[in-house]
Amino acid sequence: MTCYSRLRPLAFRLPPELAHTLGKRLLRLGQSTWPTRTALRSVYQYEHPALELERFGTQFPNPVGIAAGFDKNAECTHALEALGFGFVEIGTVTPYSQTGNEKPRLFRLQEDGAMINRMGFNGDGMEAVKERLLADSTPGVPLGVNIGKMNPSTEREAIEDYRRVFTRLNPFADYVVVNVSCPNTPDTFDENSPEHLESIFETLETENDFEVPILVKIGSDSPDESILELLEIVESHGVDGLIATNTTTSREGLQAPERDEWGGMSGAPLREQSTHVIELLASNTDLPIIGVGGVDSAESAYEKIRAGASLVQLYTGFVYNGPSTAREINKGLVELLERDGFASIEAAIGADLED
Repeated sequence: MTCYSRLRPLAFRLPPELAHTLGKRLLRLGQSTWPTRTALRSVYQYEHPALELERFGTQFPNPVGIAAGFDKNAECTHALEALGFGFVEIGTVTPYSQTGNEKPRLFRLQEDGAMINRMGFNGDGMEAVKERLLADSTPGVPLGVNIGKMNPSTEREAIEDYRRVFTRLNPFADYVVVNVSCPNTPDTFDENSPEHLESIFETLETENDFEVPILVKIGSDSPDESILELLEIVESHGVDGLIATNTTTSREGLQAPERDEWGGMSGAPLREQSTHVIELLASNTDLPIIGVGGVDSAESAYEKIRAGASLVQLYTGFVYNGPSTAREINKGLVELLERDGFASIEAAIGADLED
């Protein structure tokens, strides 16, 4: 039994958002001095040459990253690096601060190993995030910046929202993610319409003086035909990669009483659907894919890698399994690679795809 498994019942007595805030404060404290960072690294980091790979022109020490939503405002990126994550994605970052939806807006579904959130793009805004990145510096692992619009923005205003955040934060980013698939923000217009997406990509291409890789986050609930149509648009505009998938509005098979709360569901129940979307995308494009949805173990991460994901991310699995999560997944991945005769993670990517 780990220390975290003993402490988790106490933490889970707290409201989920309060527990999340306190956890981030502890991580920020842990990254505040060189000795504490070093101590965290000595306990939690796991390095192995088989896990290293290059994507988006950047070297990743391992394929296991923290997903957007955990560290929205870049408060604990160095601590997450020290815990062994191979990359960190902050955000969703909006142009200005906004409060998001009313509380409560984060729910644990313990019986299902899942969470439901309807945070609604709450955050400090791009200027506060920029100042924090300047003060703290960026972590020693690749940094992704997930960008979004203000909740009240019209379709035309949304384009300007993406442009503002992109130009302000892309100097810090190893990649930038356009988040147009979140189910927790107002549906004032169709964010996935071809015309809207093309306007976003054209605007960001014009502003991309640093040639920062641009990725798009794919939703989990769209039919296969719609996903492939989106893929056509993405490829025609030279987008550099995909993240699959965002949270889901499906509640099929859930047992916890909190299942009736509205919002996006993440965690173990999303594993199969997100892997399906990864396999669909990987079968139809050569663009790198970051797989997210139900990653909570070496086996679930490996499943997505074999389905075509180059990298994987998690959030809910980290909440349930604690600070040793990245280390345990990476150690397990090495064992699975050796079991299957792969010399590296690179060799296993897409191994389950049909020729």
